[in-house]
Amino acid sequence: MRAEDRPDKPKESCGVFAVYGPDEDVSRLTYFGLYALQHRGQESAGIATTFGDAITCYKDMGLVNLVFTEKILRLLKGNVALGHIRYSTTGSSVEANAQPIVAEGFRHVAVAHNGNLVNTNKLRCDMEENGHVFKSTSDTEVIAEMIAQSTAPTLEEAVKETLPKLKGAFSLGILSEGKLIGARDPHGNRPLCIGSLGDGKWVLSSETCALSIIGAEFYREIEAGEMAIISDGKVSAMRYAEPARKALCIFEFIYFARPDSIMMGRTLNTCRGNMGRSIARQAPVPGDIVFCVPDSGSPAAIGYAAESGIPYDIGFVKNRYVGRTFIQPDQSMRELGIRMKLNPLGDNIKGKRVILVDDSIVRGTTSSKIVKMLYQQGALEVHVRVSSPPIKHPCFYGIDMATREELLASSRSVEDIRKFIGCDSLEYLDIERLFEATGLDRSNFCAACFNADYPVPIPQQLPLDKLLFEQNGRKNGKK
Repeated sequence: MRAEDRPDKPKESCGVFAVYGPDEDVSRLTYFGLYALQHRGQESAGIATTFGDAITCYKDMGLVNLVFTEKILRLLKGNVALGHIRYSTTGSSVEANAQPIVAEGFRHVAVAHNGNLVNTNKLRCDMEENGHVFKSTSDTEVIAEMIAQSTAPTLEEAVKETLPKLKGAFSLGILSEGKLIGARDPHGNRPLCIGSLGDGKWVLSSETCALSIIGAEFYREIEAGEMAIISDGKVSAMRYAEPARKALCIFEFIYFARPDSIMMGRTLNTCRGNMGRSIARQAPVPGDIVFCVPDSGSPAAIGYAAESGIPYDIGFVKNRYVGRTFIQPDQSMRELGIRMKLNPLGDNIKGKRVILVDDSIVRGTTSSKIVKMLYQQGALEVHVRVSSPPIKHPCFYGIDMATREELLASSRSVEDIRKFIGCDSLEYLDIERLFEATGLDRSNFCAACFNADYPVPIPQQLPLDKLLFEQNGRKNGKK
């Protein structure tokens, strides 16, 4: 991927949704659950189903509503279903890496994974030395094969034997033997919760927002280092690792999860509004209008406007039908860039001192284009307020961050970034204010992209930038 074509926002790795529902149309329920989680990944989608023995799986590249048809859903029969939507962070964006990944050995198992392992190479090499041949470049296949090849007498024991060997971030959905298992890594870096459909029918989901769409009620979050087993209409829990430092990715609160989702008892829309209020108190500036960068910056912008007393309005109209395309733009269209997705509302901009609120800045290319558009539409001043701290360090746990060299804040001061973006003033939310806005103690979060405090050690045989380069190279299909 060309550097200039890389996304200018952090990208999530994927979403997991599963249904244990005897006498239910589990594939259709899973389809709607994945549809609600589409924001977590748009590269591929898949659903695996079972009645307890053989597993049927269908997956393909594309959005959920394009991958699945009525005919396909009717063929996915079973009383348990496991679904996945993906944005690749390791492993190339090809069909072989779409999930769930199904493996056969001592048991038939399907695995859906949200996150990223930091010891994939070692696990993979160990299995290859024992003669195993992998079909994909995804770390999920390594997990699936480890469970499938385990000689443990039960699925629960096979999973409990496998999970302690995994280092990094993971929330897993595992389907086998008519059972459904959900598990989170010992730090709880990626989210995963349980919902109830009543009458012994259960749901696993990356976010609570996907529960209500199928009529499920939130039951509880799966704890860090815990595996939840759904079998015979009941949920039981088993701890496979001792409690470790909690480290939910702070970007779930800032950007990734839908604003109507609830995590750790907090509604994310409220937390994001608090972030906007906080940056308004931290860095006030005279202005006439508050805009957001659609749509993720909206709650923070509304919070900023409420705190500052400056009216909030629409600055850009978003084309909601722009997604991934296989038609490559020519150079003249590439120059238009952001206009394919956002079009400015000139009447709301001309002659105004604009306060533009965004949730994050990674490379700054999109921010600079948006600022330029505002000036072209007649803005008198443009003041950018970011409801998170500067991103200075890469992520290795399942978020597609740029390399350190591409991170705008890794080697630049705020003033340097302001000049690069071209605005009149720029301020980022202080990290302590960020934690305060969540209403939770900072000890609950991983914020390594801001402060380099990585909860899971990165293998020392490779420098951090070298490791990230190799992961990105694999993602793009390079050897």
